[in-house]
Amino acid sequence: MTPTNDQSAKRNLILILGDQLSRNIASLRQADRSRDIILMAEVAEEANYVQHHKKKIAFLFSAMRHFAQELEADGWQVRYVRLDDPENSGSLTGEIGRLRAEQPVARVVVTEPGEYRLKSALLNWAEEADVSLDIRQDSRFLCSHERFRTWAEGRKQLRMEYFYREMRRETGLLMNGDQPEGGKWNFDHENRKPAEGGLFLPRLPETRPDAITEEVLELVEARFGKHFGTLRPFWFAVTREGALQALESFTEQALPCFGDYQDAMLEGERFLYHSVLSHYINAGLLEPLEVCRRVERAYYEGHAPLNAAEGFIRQIIGWREYVRGIYWLNMPGYTERNFLGASRPLPRFYWTGGTDMACLAAAITQTRDEAYAHHIQRLMVTGNFAMLAGVDPHQVHEWYLAVYADAYEWVEAPNVIGMSQFADGGLLGSKPYAASGNYINKMSNHCAGCRYSVTQKTGEDACPFNPLYWDFLVRNQDKLRDNPRLKRAYSTWDRMSEPRQEEYLDSAKKVLDKL
Repeated sequence: MTPTNDQSAKRNLILILGDQLSRNIASLRQADRSRDIILMAEVAEEANYVQHHKKKIAFLFSAMRHFAQELEADGWQVRYVRLDDPENSGSLTGEIGRLRAEQPVARVVVTEPGEYRLKSALLNWAEEADVSLDIRQDSRFLCSHERFRTWAEGRKQLRMEYFYREMRRETGLLMNGDQPEGGKWNFDHENRKPAEGGLFLPRLPETRPDAITEEVLELVEARFGKHFGTLRPFWFAVTREGALQALESFTEQALPCFGDYQDAMLEGERFLYHSVLSHYINAGLLEPLEVCRRVERAYYEGHAPLNAAEGFIRQIIGWREYVRGIYWLNMPGYTERNFLGASRPLPRFYWTGGTDMACLAAAITQTRDEAYAHHIQRLMVTGNFAMLAGVDPHQVHEWYLAVYADAYEWVEAPNVIGMSQFADGGLLGSKPYAASGNYINKMSNHCAGCRYSVTQKTGEDACPFNPLYWDFLVRNQDKLRDNPRLKRAYSTWDRMSEPRQEEYLDSAKKVLDKL
C-alpha cells in the first residue's frame, strides 16, 4: 500500500545498522509496517575505516541482505542500498539524506550504534541538517550505560568479577535462590587444562553459500581484494536460522568440554571446543541472553558440567557486558591511551604470519584464514608479544579491529587497550598479562615443533618470549614495580646476578632489532 501524503509526513525512517540484525531491535518497536520505511545500506565508509577482513565484510553484507529479505517478506517497507549501486553516496548519513530528499519523513530512528565514532557522526549530521534523530537504547545488552556508571561510581577499582555477580543475580542465571549454583561464583581454576592430541574434537557446522552469499563474495573479491584475509572457503552462517543451528551444534557437541580446555591451544586445531558464536551474537543474529539460557539448560539437563556452563555464561553476561561498560564510560579518548609509552611499529608478520615463532605463526595464519582466533590466542600470543615488544597500542588496536569477524570497537578496544596491552594503566585489569614462553608451552603443543627452544632463556635459539618478558619488566619498572601482582617477578629479577640480567637484556635487544 502506498502511503498518502498525510501518512508520509508522519513516516519514520528507521536506520538498521549491519550489527543490528535482530527482529527485536529497539528501533523496530512501535514501528508501523504500513507507514514507516527501513533503511539499510552497504557503504564504503563503514567497510574501509579500517582494513576489515574480507570474511568479515562478506559476512555482514550477506547477513544484511538476508535480513532485509526477511523484513520485506514480513511486510516491512525496506530501502536496501547495495555497495555497487551507482547512486550510493558512500556513507550512512549520505544515504539518509538521499532518502529524505525523495520522500518526507518525520524523524530518523536508530538503535544506538555500538561505536562512539558512528554515534557521534549521526548526532553531528542531525544537528547540522536540523533533523529529528531518535537514538534508542540497545536492549540486547543487559546493562545500560547509566546502570554501569552507577555501579562504577565511587569504586577505587573496577573489577569484572564483582560486576559479574550482580549480572548473575539480576538475570537469575545459574542461581540457586540468592546463592550461586554449586556454592561458588567462578569455576575458572578448573578451566585451565592443556589440550592433548587424540581428543575427540567436534567440527563446526559449515553453511554452503547460497546465491545471495555468492554474489556478495564476488563483490568483496572485486572491491576489497587487497584487504587482509582469505575469503574462501566461506562457511559462516548468514541467517538467524543458521546461527541457531550453530548454537545447537556447540551446545550438543562442544560445550561439555568447553570449560576444561577453553585456555588450551593445539597445533593444527583452530577451534577446539570453542563456540565460535561471537560474530553471530555481535551482529544480532543471536540474542546474548537466549544463548546463555540455552547453555544453562544444558547444565540443568545434565549434558554439560557446571564449570563449562558457568565459564561460558561468564564470558557473555560478565566479560562482554563489562567491557562495553568500560568503553562507553571512557570514550572519547580511550583508544588513544598509552600508559606504558609504547611506540614500536606493529611488526609486518602480523599481516603475513611470516615468523619462525610457531605459536604466533599459528594464531596469525588462523586469523588470516578464518577471521577468528580464541581469547587465549588473542591475549597470550599475539597480544602478549605486542605488549612485551613495546608495540604502539593504537596500532595493535586497529589490527584487532580489522582482522576479526566479531570485532567492533566497543568490545575490541577494552580487550586490547585495557586487558591485552595494559595501555589504560590498570583501569580494566589489575596487572599486565605478561608471560614468558613457559605459559605457552604449558597451554599448547606449539613449542615442540618450534624453531626456538622454550627451555633456553637467552641466546639466538631462545624462545623470544623469554628475554622479552624480563626486558618488558625492566623497561617499565618505574610504572609497574609497585603493582602488588608483579612483586614476585621483580623480586626474582633483583636476585639475578648482573651478568645474567645483562644476558636477558642483550638477547631481548637482538630480538627487537630484528622486528
